[in-house]
Amino acid sequence: MRVSSAAFQEGGAIPEEFTCDGADVSPPLRIENAPTGTKSLALTVEDPDAPSGTFVHWVVWNLSSGTRDLPKGQAGGVAGRNDFGRKGYGGPCPPSGQHRYFFKAYAVDTMLALSSDSGKKELEKALKGHILAEARLMGIYQR
Repeated sequence: MRVSSAAFQEGGAIPEEFTCDGADVSPPLRIENAPTGTKSLALTVEDPDAPSGTFVHWVVWNLSSGTRDLPKGQAGGVAGRNDFGRKGYGGPCPPSGQHRYFFKAYAVDTMLALSSDSGKKELEKALKGHILAEARLMGIYQR
């Protein structure tokens, strides 16, 4: 399985448009080669370099198994709570310095029964034993 973006390459700079310094919309993403048996897809975006520990910027689940392209600013599925305390995407917004942002895609063998108030912890619990494959894309942003 593979996740990529037309907006930035693996290890490359995330354009300002997709951060709190810009329009703060999600970048376009492409998910390829989900394995047979995939019933849904899930996504997370995390910053492990945040001063207080890993910061969750986006949590999405129950994307259609046929999803290949997520246009800029759109996802589908169910958007859970990020660490900004709101639902949906919250772009990179480091206090200072360079941070890494991991966009992770999961192929899931079921649809997940989660409340839309759920966050990453609840998603991780629901995913246990249901992940068929995963992929990641890492981008950086510096203020």
